[in-house]
Amino acid sequence: MLSLGRALLGAGGFTMVVSGNGTAKVCGPQPTVWFFENRGLCGCVDCVFVGAGAVADQYAAGLDGSPLRLAGVCDLDPGRAERLAAAHGADAFTDLGSALDALDAPLALNLTSHAAHVGRVTGWHDRPDSFLAVGPLYDGAVYPLSLLVAWFGPVQRVRAADVLDVWPADEEKNPEAPTHIEATLSFDGPVVRLTASLYAPHRSREFYGLELHGDGGSIYLRDAGGRGPAPGDLSYARTGREYTDVPPQQPADERPRLADVERFATAIADGDRPRASARRGAHLVAVCNGIERAASENGPVPVDACGVTADHTPPSVVRPHATEPRGGTVPDSEVGASALRLPPIGFGCSRYRDGEYVDRADSIAGALDAGYRLLDSAELYGNEHRIGDVLAAPGAPDRERVFLLGKVWNTNHGHVAEACAGSLAELGIEAFDCYALHWPEAWVYQGPLRRLAEKPVSEQEALAFPETAGGERATVDLSLTEAWANLEGVHERGWARTLGLCNVTRDQLERVLGAATVPPALVQVERHPYRPRHDLVAFCRERGIRVVAHSPLSAPGLLAEDVLAEIAADRALSPAGVVLAWNVTEGVVPIPSSITPAHVVENLRAASARLTDAEREQIATLEDPEFTR
Repeated sequence: MLSLGRALLGAGGFTMVVSGNGTAKVCGPQPTVWFFENRGLCGCVDCVFVGAGAVADQYAAGLDGSPLRLAGVCDLDPGRAERLAAAHGADAFTDLGSALDALDAPLALNLTSHAAHVGRVTGWHDRPDSFLAVGPLYDGAVYPLSLLVAWFGPVQRVRAADVLDVWPADEEKNPEAPTHIEATLSFDGPVVRLTASLYAPHRSREFYGLELHGDGGSIYLRDAGGRGPAPGDLSYARTGREYTDVPPQQPADERPRLADVERFATAIADGDRPRASARRGAHLVAVCNGIERAASENGPVPVDACGVTADHTPPSVVRPHATEPRGGTVPDSEVGASALRLPPIGFGCSRYRDGEYVDRADSIAGALDAGYRLLDSAELYGNEHRIGDVLAAPGAPDRERVFLLGKVWNTNHGHVAEACAGSLAELGIEAFDCYALHWPEAWVYQGPLRRLAEKPVSEQEALAFPETAGGERATVDLSLTEAWANLEGVHERGWARTLGLCNVTRDQLERVLGAATVPPALVQVERHPYRPRHDLVAFCRERGIRVVAHSPLSAPGLLAEDVLAEIAADRALSPAGVVLAWNVTEGVVPIPSSITPAHVVENLRAASARLTDAEREQIATLEDPEFTR
């Protein structure tokens, strides 16, 4: 016998506006919680649905195979209650008190009214009376306001508020509450303008959106009530730049609506008593009460926090240390629990494109605006100072939210500390998240390589690719393990949190592993469907070494392959997106590089796609053991 409390979960809502143009913005339904003590259950969890309309059908669709059993349905309309109850072998009721008295059900899900929300409700709802009675403030604003409270902590006071009674004269039904409300709310720092309106029609251009403006930039959230991120939902504009789409980097949440109710029931069964959402719900009611008081009393009104506290550290942000520096959303099951947590896709910062050197400052800034949080830099690229300028500019992400990978060039294998110190100074940072050997071969020292991007191309080439008098590459007698020992010296100084290798074979990697005091945490190699490197990837995964794929899209002819086009059409991706999603699905982090803004965003959009085994088998037919550049 499991001892449970009794909870009533409710779907109701508010409408909220945070914008400069006075238009209304709304979000959709989510459950809220009431808790009833001293009830028990045996086996699966019985629940009661309060409301038997369209939303109840969506929740009921997830009951098959669920640990929840529908014990009763309550609705003021007897026919609706009986229809849903009969479909699931439940009892039907028209009175909530009678249902709760008759059933020993620890959970009740409130699915009554206000499902699609306000905005000239008489135009789309066959029974608008309840909307007109409660008004826009208590019906619609709870969800975007919930987001703001989650982000910034509780509202401290209502600075000012006003209400208007505006309504078309030709409407047959009239509101009982004020139809248009304006308020200014103070958080601990942010100040928010809220507008809740029944007058704005449901097709208002800004019915769902939320805007945030700060010192360094602006964020626009298109749908503050969405169940999960979707392409085009979020955009960001740092000061002085246009808005850039920020694609989701994880697969969409396709769980049934009942999943959150199941999670709540499980928590109760485990002896937990989730109360955070209840405290937040109470605070939201206090905010709405405060707005009404401020409107009637013409003055600022303090708001009770109701136990809600501010937490300004997003839970997804990982503070840097040896095994978990930054970023991180690829499931541990795909890469190994002890491996580095990295963003699913990174951004390559090389200047060499299509046979010439190009400036990358603007594209790197655009990549950060789009949401890339892994930058692949290198001494060879000669633009570390420009990357540093981008990172230091207003509106750029904080240092702890960006994973920086640096690489020492071949001519500095014997002078790794000098090279690393120079790169750190150019970037304006204290330490790399990972510092790696760019290639395994050691070449003749040419002195510090500083700001190659500012030198003539001929001088760049001479410094970076030294030759003997006979025109051969000028190498030096320094083994890979000796170069790795020099790299470990950088780690000992605290200039690199982890170390890595690039462009190595499995044999070379094994040689380093056998001699290393600090084992490599990351290996970067060229990887794409022509050259999948399955053996090396599997070897790394077994040892908790993350694999990063450079040049994932640049193999000649790759993006014209019919196999990729076919999958792309099914997935609403580009062929490039399919290749990137293929890497991400296999736990490899691709680092595409582009100077075209649309491609920068499109590439990152692939981070949320996961290919099926059948699609990966199709791509496997592209492997070419003879592939060379």
